[in-house]
Amino acid sequence: MSVSLVVVTTALGAIVGLLTPRVAWRLSVEYGEPPRSACENCKHPTLSWVRVRVACPGCGRRLGPRPWLTTATGAVTLGALGWAFGPDPVLPGYLAVGAIGVLLAFIDLAVLRLPDPLVGAAAVLGGGVLLLISLLDLSFGPLLRALLGAVVLFVVYLVIALIPGANLGFGDVKLSAVLGLMLGWLGWPAVVFGLIAPHLLNGPVALFLLVTGKAGRGTELPLGPALLAGALAAVVVARHGLPLFG
Repeated sequence: MSVSLVVVTTALGAIVGLLTPRVAWRLSVEYGEPPRSACENCKHPTLSWVRVRVACPGCGRRLGPRPWLTTATGAVTLGALGWAFGPDPVLPGYLAVGAIGVLLAFIDLAVLRLPDPLVGAAAVLGGGVLLLISLLDLSFGPLLRALLGAVVLFVVYLVIALIPGANLGFGDVKLSAVLGLMLGWLGWPAVVFGLIAPHLLNGPVALFLLVTGKAGRGTELPLGPALLAGALAAVVVARHGLPLFG
């Protein structure tokens, strides 16, 4: 493990997280609506996409999630990927998916949506790196497994989404395919771990919300953050050869 690489990826993640609130706020809209361009409270125009300051210049209202939380999330996510892969040529692909995943998580928390353009960008950037590595190495076994992993998770989550009352959106289904692609490259145990982990993470959260009265049985909860966190955990566990993957 390269300590300097972990430091660099952690710093990169912090920068991504610091810039996330404004972009997340702009994109946290209902399906079919254009990105926000003005504060809902005072209608002051906010034309900048990439800006560290997240308060409305007109009324001072906070726009988007809290910067300290997005910064910490970005730092932990990309830092963990740097620790997991080290100087592996596939690292840039996982970093790209991780960076987009940070943004997706906070949008999903805000409006229960995972915008298709962002999910598509993660698929193109992550999958593109895997394809490039396969072409350079003239080895397509891992890429084929990655594609099969994407199909498996897509089908599993599609079946779940079609079950009445499942409260699972098709954005989650599409995201699961992207994560299945990245996990499949690492092996089938990673795919299985990535399938199970989100529900182990989301279950206690849902139970807590039910017990505290903050959610009911029919309340739709975002699964995207759990999918992303579960995939990150699967990557770290797979790369460090813990007993489950031994």
